[in-house]
Amino acid sequence: MSDMSQTMHDFKEGYAMMMNEAAEVMQAFNGFMNQVLCDGALDTRTKELIALGMAITARCSYCIGIHVNKALQAGVTHAEIIDVCKVAILMGGGPAMTYIAEVKKALDLFEKQQACG
Repeated sequence: MSDMSQTMHDFKEGYAMMMNEAAEVMQAFNGFMNQVLCDGALDTRTKELIALGMAITARCSYCIGIHVNKALQAGVTHAEIIDVCKVAILMGGGPAMTYIAEVKKALDLFEKQQACG
């Protein structure tokens, strides 16, 4: 299992635990997240790019994996993700640069999954 596959597996395990033990809170959180990320003044693609940039600067491997996947599903291109990485490095400096490795892992995983159908 790749590092990013393991990261996503671990996230899903934690998420499932919270759904079992705090279902109302998680349902409220999911509703909030879905409402925020749906089309509004900004489209979902743009919002996922923003979320990815913030995930990189926050140095959250789980968030990077989630938002690379959601961005690709929303039709974001590889080149657009690379542009987001550049902006995140500008805003987050060296610490953000180190998390570009996580973006690469997520791109490798989710672009491969998209290619396989």
